[in-house]
Formats: sequence, structure tokens, C-alpha cells
Amino acid sequence: LLSFTIKPNVYGSLAAHSLGIPVINNISGLGTAFIRGGWLERLVRVLYRASLRRSATVFFQNLDDRALFIERGLVTPRQSQLLNGSGIDLEAFEPRPGTQQNGEGPIFLLVARLLWDKGVGEFVEAARIVRERLPRARFQLLGPLGADNRTAVPRTEVERWVGEGLVDYLGEQADVRPFLAAADCIVLPSYREGLPRTLIEAAAMGRPAITTDVPGCRAAVDDGLTGLLCEPRSAKSLADALLRFASLDTDECKKMGDAARQKAVREFDQRAVNAAYLAALTRAGVLPACEGQQ
Repeated sequence: LLSFTIKPNVYGSLAAHSLGIPVINNISGLGTAFIRGGWLERLVRVLYRASLRRSATVFFQNLDDRALFIERGLVTPRQSQLLNGSGIDLEAFEPRPGTQQNGEGPIFLLVARLLWDKGVGEFVEAARIVRERLPRARFQLLGPLGADNRTAVPRTEVERWVGEGLVDYLGEQADVRPFLAAADCIVLPSYREGLPRTLIEAAAMGRPAITTDVPGCRAAVDDGLTGLLCEPRSAKSLADALLRFASLDTDECKKMGDAARQKAVREFDQRAVNAAYLAALTRAGVLPACEGQQ
């Protein structure tokens, strides 16, 4: 069983273990339970401890999550392994010429499910601050509304922001590449992530990113080199980072985007992720050694 996200990792693993089926888990993020803490986090910890203890390999997408699970006895160091996200097809997501603002203000794009925990509220409030100094700056939201999540942003709230002229809502898109290409900077002020695919895709396309200094997000951006980090849950800190980016000249923006692409090639190539899974399958006795090494 190869599983990811909390319910398959817990319920699927328990079922597979009871049937003697080898299990490889992927902790692709800790979600609302670990962000908000309290009784829900305690319950999730109990479930994780029971479901992961017999897994052959448990992949983590950032060092913080791995350290947390080891510290709390949910996994052992031997069975846990770091994986750089879900990987990216570097040919499908390749650099494209940027807008370089085209004489207008910069375009800042947030791609995510529209949840408060993704920092959507801080993004909008930062847009309000930035546009007082840069009226031509544009702020875009791309992603599904109405998620089955208690932190979902109501549609009426998004409509109100659009009506105020603070943001443009681009809806849910099957192919985000044209929108990434049209943006100057990708923004994700999330409270916590595994290793956000949005930022990996942005890096692969040579786009700088602004994100929060929290687990998962900081692993995707090298501060000052491929993008900028800001404080979590702070619209002011985010606005400062947005204004700092807007002050960069064309050459500085290009240099940052080039460094982001190099980071994607170096760290996020999907072939490395596939190789790690093949090696884990070999260790679990599912694949012969010769297959796992291909």
C-alpha cells in the first residue's frame, strides 16, 4: 500500500497491516490538526502512532515534520526518510518569459485551495496595504472555493474582495502554467505545509516566490536567493516582503527566477522521487533488487 494524506495513512495502513500487506506512507503535510493543536492534535497523534508503527518506510516532505514525529515517538528514525515533495516534471513546467511588469505594477499570484490556513486572509490584507503605495499592483487568487474543510473561505468573502477591487479571482483551473507564466511572483502565506507543490511549480517555471517561514514553505524557498520569506499570520510582514520584491529591478528579478529554476532542477526532479519510491519498495521486499535500482 502506498498512501498519502491523513485518512489513507491512518485507516488504509491499519487495514493493510491487519492483512499482512507492506505499507509505505507519505506524510505530505500535517494540516489543520497540527496547526490548531488541542484535543484534535492529541487524537491524530494516537492514530498516527498506531497506524505507522509497522510501516516499512514513512516518507516526510520536510525536516520539521520528520523531527516532530520522531520526537513524539510516532515513527523511528530508521523507518523515516526525507523526500523532496511529490516531484515535478521539469519539461512540462519549464521557464517562460516573464511579464517584467510591462510598465504596469507587479502581478502577485496565490495558487491554493481557498482556506484561511493557506494565508488567504493575510494575502488580501497585504494587498490592501501594498496598493496604498503601488496602486497598479495586481493580486490574483487561483484555486477552488467550497472545500470540505472547516477553514474554507466563504464565497461571499471572495466576492466582497473582488467587489472592492483588492483581488482578481481566477477560479479553479486545470492547467496553472499560463497563470504562473503571466505572474511576476507567486505567493503562499500558508501556516504550515508538507512541501507545497505550488512553490515547486513556480520554481520550475523560473518564478520567484514569497512564502512564510514555517515548516514546508521555507524548504521550498531560499530566502533572498529564490524568493523571500515573511512571518506567518502577519499581513504587515507579508506586505513588507511584497514591497521589497516590487522594488527589485528587472535584472534582479530575473536572477532570482533563474536561481529558483536551478533549485527545482537540483532538488525537485520527479525522477529522484520515483527512484526513492523504487528503493523503498525494494527494501520492503515488493520489488527485486534489480528493479529497485533502475
